Amino acid sequence: MQSSALRTLFPMVVPAAAVGVLAAVVSGVAVGGKGAFGAILGSLVVILFMGAGQVGLQYVAKAMPQLLQGMALMVYFVQLVILLVFILAVRNTTVFHHKAFALTLVIAVVVWIVAQALAQLKGKTLYVDPAAEGDSHGTGASREK
Repeated sequence: MQSSALRTLFPMVVPAAAVGVLAAVVSGVAVGGKGAFGAILGSLVVILFMGAGQVGLQYVAKAMPQLLQGMALMVYFVQLVILLVFILAVRNTTVFHHKAFALTLVIAVVVWIVAQALAQLKGKTLYVDPAAEGDSHGTGASREK
């Protein structure tokens, strides 16, 4: 993974992991080891699913920016389907506490989305392509040579 991808994931992964640790402690105290394991599993699912989607969208944004909106919707849909399959696969297991898993999953997703929005607000988005800056087509400005 490139360092730029890691740099953009960092503001979302850290708060989601912190929620996972906090939820594991609370669930461990309230329910026991199964609660802690469910909370850790819930936060790992969020970090892996949302992180993979973010990395995939970064690749699409660089390679094919015209497809970004459609691919974002597709990534969201695929994440929901994979999550549904995962939940259906583990619904009858007794390895972890299901409520701790579900609550941690929901809270970690909300924290991820808020952190992503805050990171986007702090980021510097170029509105003008610097490579096309030297091109005077459509700018109406005249340059001296």
